[in-house]
Amino acid sequence: MTLIDEVQSRRTFAIISHPDAGKTTLTEQLLLFGGAIRAAGTVKGKKTGKFATSDWMEIEKQRGISVTSSVMQFDYLGKRINILDTPGHQDFSEDTYRTLMAVDSAVMIIDAAKGIEAQTLKLFKVCKMRGIPIFTFVNKLDRQGREPLEIMEELEEVLGIESYAMNWPIGMGKEFLGIYDRHHNRIEQFRVDENQRFLPLNEEGELDGDYDIKKTSLYDQALEDVMLLNEAGNEFTTERLKKGEVTPVFFGSALTNFGVQTFLETYLQFAPSPQPRQTDQGEVEATEEEFSGFIFKIQANMNPAHRDRIAFLRICSGQFERGMPVQLSRTGKTIKLSSSTSFLADDRNTVDNAVSGDIIGIHDTGNYQIGDTLTGGKKNFAFEKLPQFTPELFMRVTAKNVMKQKHFHKGINQLVQEGAIQLYKTYRTDEIILGAVGQLQFEVFEHRMKNEYNTDVMMENIGSKIARWIENEEDVKDAMSSQRSMLVKDRYGKLVFLFENDFAMRWFSDKHPEIKLYSLL
Repeated sequence: MTLIDEVQSRRTFAIISHPDAGKTTLTEQLLLFGGAIRAAGTVKGKKTGKFATSDWMEIEKQRGISVTSSVMQFDYLGKRINILDTPGHQDFSEDTYRTLMAVDSAVMIIDAAKGIEAQTLKLFKVCKMRGIPIFTFVNKLDRQGREPLEIMEELEEVLGIESYAMNWPIGMGKEFLGIYDRHHNRIEQFRVDENQRFLPLNEEGELDGDYDIKKTSLYDQALEDVMLLNEAGNEFTTERLKKGEVTPVFFGSALTNFGVQTFLETYLQFAPSPQPRQTDQGEVEATEEEFSGFIFKIQANMNPAHRDRIAFLRICSGQFERGMPVQLSRTGKTIKLSSSTSFLADDRNTVDNAVSGDIIGIHDTGNYQIGDTLTGGKKNFAFEKLPQFTPELFMRVTAKNVMKQKHFHKGINQLVQEGAIQLYKTYRTDEIILGAVGQLQFEVFEHRMKNEYNTDVMMENIGSKIARWIENEEDVKDAMSSQRSMLVKDRYGKLVFLFENDFAMRWFSDKHPEIKLYSLL
């Protein structure tokens, strides 16, 4: 295959949803089709001892949540698929935002009973902002849920995107009989023998012949609904999908693995291959010969036995070859990429070649930061900056055992470089303060310090604060720092004020109008 053929066979997507909508379960089923795993686990697999392959961190298995973005790669129908499974929990939205910068499309999962939930809406907006095509999977049809037409309306009203039903449920819950597949012009029956699974429809879109499903009122209802969709529904074209104007909607049940294969095959047909990327020197085409990519995630201790760190690199152009020299744009330094891996959650294989669209892991000894650009040619440019959030919650942190200072600082520095928590030090005394977007990030931090760095920490909650950076640092005076407007330094040595509340911030601005404040995302 030529480089262009290779790149065009890639499909790289993230799965977004509210917690508990079935994201990890769907990921597992997709891996099952790709032959990447032999049995699908679920997140809540405590009784069976079968945990989800994509949840590798100990705390994820204990709590039944995904807190890290896993990367999984498999081949199916001549395409190479890279799935990024993102944390559903809102406290980890920053990690998810960055992951969404590394994909070419997204799959949004909606719980048929709950509809669109807060976290889904937030993540949808990021996709929309980036112009990423979105595919929708309405999950849990094997349970009683809301009317399908109501869900379609909600998609349009709440998300402001037109929807097009690729298939339509015939009943739901205990009376779920299957789906009417508009795209493939067939009916897919639920819980029947494999040879009865697909029933072809005639040119009028109805079943010919004597089938039990035809004798039910649910079949008649589905025909009526589909007729309505055909007459009054939205138009679907690949062009409109790529522009983010319409989302194809699929109904199914990830847990019972129903409708997942149909979804995957249709997704592969319509999803975009790797797209051009914006840099500070114009666009870079995915099929360009010269190698480039950016780091969107750093993860320490994926292999606790080795205490290693992996930087996740999205290849944006050209071809990666193990051992190749690349330039780190931020520093101008040349680095040889000799240790590289591809992923199936925490199972890793050495990767010798990869092309645009692929996600690979490169060994990190402290060279990389999130958002770094690597280039392989003579050009030196940088991809768009990755978003960083302004934290809202803050904790003072110290090591319980003074003798473990070395472990304590090593652990903090590594976990901060992953981007899950942010590090601040008080201006005069260098006390350590951690900032995070959500409370659960602190719990994960404490858990990992104990389990991965063998250090117990003491955490003192200093509550929610409003963090503001300063444009004109040279005008800041030590005396401006007080209990209500604490002056700290971030990990890059930049000055930051932590205000107690809005009132304290307004009072400060009135008193010191010369100080120009700004926030991150």
